[in-house]
Amino acid sequence: MCDTMVALGNSTLDGSVLFAKNSDRQPNECHIIVRVPRRKHPEGARLKCTYIEIEQARETYEVLLLKPFWIWGAEMGCNEFGLNIGNEAVFTKEPYGKSALLGMDMLRIALERCKTSKEALHLIVDLLERYGQGGNCGYQKKFTYHNSFLIADKDNAYVLETAGSYWAAKKVEDIYAISNRLSIENDYETAHKDLVSHAVAKGWCKDESSFSFAKCYRDKLYTHFSGSAQRREACSGSLFAEKGRITIDTMKRILRSHHPEFQSAPFSKSSIKSVCAHAGFIYGDHTTGSYAASIGRDGCTYWVTGASTPCLAVFKPLWLTDGCPLAFSEDQTRQAVDFWLKREQFYRMALENRLDLIDYTAERDLLEQELSEKALKCRSDMDKNELMLYALEKEDDLIARYSARAAEKPGSIKGSLYYRHYWRKQNKRLFEVNIT
Repeated sequence: MCDTMVALGNSTLDGSVLFAKNSDRQPNECHIIVRVPRRKHPEGARLKCTYIEIEQARETYEVLLLKPFWIWGAEMGCNEFGLNIGNEAVFTKEPYGKSALLGMDMLRIALERCKTSKEALHLIVDLLERYGQGGNCGYQKKFTYHNSFLIADKDNAYVLETAGSYWAAKKVEDIYAISNRLSIENDYETAHKDLVSHAVAKGWCKDESSFSFAKCYRDKLYTHFSGSAQRREACSGSLFAEKGRITIDTMKRILRSHHPEFQSAPFSKSSIKSVCAHAGFIYGDHTTGSYAASIGRDGCTYWVTGASTPCLAVFKPLWLTDGCPLAFSEDQTRQAVDFWLKREQFYRMALENRLDLIDYTAERDLLEQELSEKALKCRSDMDKNELMLYALEKEDDLIARYSARAAEKPGSIKGSLYYRHYWRKQNKRLFEVNIT
């Protein structure tokens, strides 16, 4: 499960477009940060995606990808032109097809081949219609779904939602949030030519006047139990409340937010209703990576955790500079996984109630405030590289100090019998990472 949101320049404090996403995956599924350079490809070249091959473009653009380590595509990311895309699982009445393109594959292809959000929208629709969507997206257990996308550049944003081969899309006017549910009703601007007639033929509505994409195509059971209604409401409500004064800190705060029922015991029970999702129930989804982007006309600044559990993690500034120390190349999967695992071990200490969370989060917040203030002053690539290194050094120091204190404390996982069993099992399997 995931949540993605955008605020256009007419809704933000500084006029930039702000984009953010939490990626919720299985808790031991390492979520890595990968940077792929611009490349030229020979005529007739083929592209190997997660499950199938397609035709390669003659040239692909530089991209930053935040992705499950074992999948070719990505949950979210950007490219050298400031195009940003986030992907969501949605559950529909349409059958789940055989292995084809994953939504994550389509996202990456669009980032590699498009400069604007409108171009990306058209390309993803073309990919869907040419190759279809399908295939297992689960890491340690099978999981299939359809996909929705939030696509943004420095000027515009679009929502694209799919159900099998069917789809609908619309332009964002100011703010928008998507989650694990279809959200477009009858207000779409463009759609599959048979979107309505197919729903009528299936008996999901009587005619065009009663048609709603979300209501007709949504799988009510899976959508309900995904907790997406509560999460989308939390994102949309927070954005609406701060409309006109939304900042990157607003986006981070939303990514860290918890459902009210969960606030009193964030590390002793699961919460699929929280934007910052904590695993421990049947679904087992956990926020494994977080990302926020400030897309300005004069440049883009990205904020990444490189870690799970944003309520605990440090958001660090990232720029696409030469020598950027926060992103790994595609042949550095082992290093990227180790980067994530180091921070994940720290989270598991919180799970065992070893950390002084009040003191830690106070220090973490002061560090992030310092990084935000310094990021505004960075002009040259040298300044940006120095700040990224500084952020890593400060984060390492913070983790090391609190880990040393935690090592001296007895700890145990609290919560229900099932919750304790679930996390003991996950902890035993944490380092079973098969990198091929």
